[in-house]
Amino acid sequence: MNEPRPARRLFLRAGAATGAALTVGGLTAPAASALTAEGAAAPAVAAAPGGFPDYKYVRTLLTPSQLKYNPTGEIIFPCIRGTAGRLANPLGRYYLYYGPHDAPGGICLAYGDSLEGPFTEYPDNPIVSNNWQPHYKVSHVASAHVMWIEASKEMWMYFHGENTTTRLARSKDGINFTYDKVVLSTSMLPSGTTETSYARVFPHELPSRGAHFVMVFMLNNTSNHRDIHWGWSADGRNWTFDQQPLVRHADVGAVNVGGPHLLYRNNSTYVVYNKDKASGGDMMITEVGNDFSKRTHLGVFYDSRSAAPENGRAAAPSFGTDGGVPYMIYEAGERLAGSIAMARG
Repeated sequence: MNEPRPARRLFLRAGAATGAALTVGGLTAPAASALTAEGAAAPAVAAAPGGFPDYKYVRTLLTPSQLKYNPTGEIIFPCIRGTAGRLANPLGRYYLYYGPHDAPGGICLAYGDSLEGPFTEYPDNPIVSNNWQPHYKVSHVASAHVMWIEASKEMWMYFHGENTTTRLARSKDGINFTYDKVVLSTSMLPSGTTETSYARVFPHELPSRGAHFVMVFMLNNTSNHRDIHWGWSADGRNWTFDQQPLVRHADVGAVNVGGPHLLYRNNSTYVVYNKDKASGGDMMITEVGNDFSKRTHLGVFYDSRSAAPENGRAAAPSFGTDGGVPYMIYEAGERLAGSIAMARG
C-alpha cells in the first residue's frame, strides 16, 4: 500500500492575536532565523552538546495521584503535539499523550494551550486500551508516539503492547483512532531478542534506502542489556530494521539505554536517549549523521537532578517550540514511580 508522505517541514501558527509560532519536533541550527524540523524559530543561545539548548527543569505537568485514570500509580513516555492548523476544533493548542505502563496500561490524553501548562486530563481516558477487538488483547499497551501526517491530515500513533510488539493506529482528530497494523516485533530482529518497544518515528529522507521515515526504539535480548536500534520505511507502515544497534549500552557506560528521540541541528541528525538510574539516570546524545553512518558520542545532553521530581533520573524526552522558546517534556523520577515534567531551553 502506497501511503502519503508527510511534508518535511510542518508549520503551525498560533492565533493572530499573539502571532507566536508553535511547533513540536526536532531542533535545527542555533541561529535566530533558523527553523525547527517543523518550522518554529530556534533560539540563538545554546549550551548543550551539539549546540542544543541547555534545558532546565521548570515544573511538573502531570502526577499520577492527581489523575482520574490511575490504575497503577505510574505514568511514562510523554509525547507532545501541536494541533493548530492540523485538527478541526481541538480541545487545546497542544495534545499530550502519556499513560501507565504496567497492566492494564492504556494510552491517555491531556490537553492545554501552552507548553508551560496547565494540562487537563481527557475525561474518557484511556483512548486506546489493552483490549481492542478483533485486533489484540494484551496485558498492557503503553508508550504512544504520535506523528502528524500532512498529506493525509492524520495523526499516526505508534504504541507497544506487549513489550515484544509495536502497533500503528490512525486518527483524524487525535482522539478516536482506527487500528492499522503491527509495524515492529521481536521476530524482525536477531534471534534472542526479547523486547522491541518505546518506538518513536520521524519523517527523514534516506535516498539510498528509498526511505522517508526512520524509527528509533529500545531492544532487549537474553543478555538483559538494553540498546537503541533503528529502522527505515518508505511509507511509515512497512519497515526494514538494522540488525545491529544504533547505540550500544556499553558505548556510553550504561547497563541499559532507552527512550530514544531524534533531533536535528547543524545539518546533522542526533539521537537523544536516557541511561538507567544505576548508570547515572542522565539523558545522553550521539550524533548519527543524516545517513545514520556516524556514531559520535557527545556525552550528557541533560543532567538529571538529585532533587524531586527527578530524583536522579530523567528519561523519554519529547520536544516542542513555542514562540521561539524550546521545551522538553519528559519522565522525571524513578522508573514507574515518576511524573511528567517540563524543562525550558
